[in-house]
Amino acid sequence: MKYAYFPGCSLHSTAKEYDLSTKEVAKALGIELVEIPDWVCCGATPAHITMHLLSLALPVKNLILAKKMDSYEVVTCCAACFSRLKIANKFMQEDPVHREKVEKIVGQQYRGEVSVRHFLDVLVNIFGLKNIGERVTKKINGLKVACYYGCLLTRPPEVTGLDDLEDPHLIDDLMKTIGVEPVEWPYKTECCGASFSLTKTDIVLKLSCDILQMAHDEGAQAIVVACPLCQSNLDLRQTMINKKYKKSFNMPIFYFTQLLGLALGIEPNKLGFNKHIVNPMPLLREKELAVF
Repeated sequence: MKYAYFPGCSLHSTAKEYDLSTKEVAKALGIELVEIPDWVCCGATPAHITMHLLSLALPVKNLILAKKMDSYEVVTCCAACFSRLKIANKFMQEDPVHREKVEKIVGQQYRGEVSVRHFLDVLVNIFGLKNIGERVTKKINGLKVACYYGCLLTRPPEVTGLDDLEDPHLIDDLMKTIGVEPVEWPYKTECCGASFSLTKTDIVLKLSCDILQMAHDEGAQAIVVACPLCQSNLDLRQTMINKKYKKSFNMPIFYFTQLLGLALGIEPNKLGFNKHIVNPMPLLREKELAVF
């Protein structure tokens, strides 16, 4: 299995542990991820709220680069990148007016030929849970988590086509396969405040506090995410949330690739746990998942 890999800006900076753990998991499973050469930012939130054509041209540029690799499938891990690449493809396939304008900007023809997958989709639906289960060397038993999908993985459903809109299950199914116990909770797709992290911090603190509280109330010891911005808001902001709302949260926020990596026998120091703000090591040691 071989894919053109689009890491996006976050996975090369603030979410480097997501990139590290993704590559380690792919290597362990024999999935080849070839990074798209000279990729550019997909535009994420800033582009699509300021200039619609730019928000299409940037991801199309990357899809054209992937096409030049003779790859017709791109894999990405960032929920925002996934969203922007999928939306751009939909416009290029279905909207001739926008297609003509974008092709003029990028200087090349593109009709949405390159499909886009989230790495979660590749693992669960292509590689398969049965195959993953057969490669697990250490079941992660005794760990209860809240699987948090955020806003963009399932919305809009006519674009992403990834999972159930209101009650997604891909992360839950993956966690069950490696022995982790997902809790039932109603905040799977609630917003964490997303890109308001720097501009409207109060909104982020309130929304993220609600998510942490609900996960805690349902018995979760940690939250598992698939989005760099969700991880950042829930991990980085816990100290501020505790101070403002008089809470005492100390809940690790894992990427699904990190826990999967542990189950596949990958050494913890290769999965980026040291990059978390809320130290996950006490919980991992308690569950005998990491010894160092």
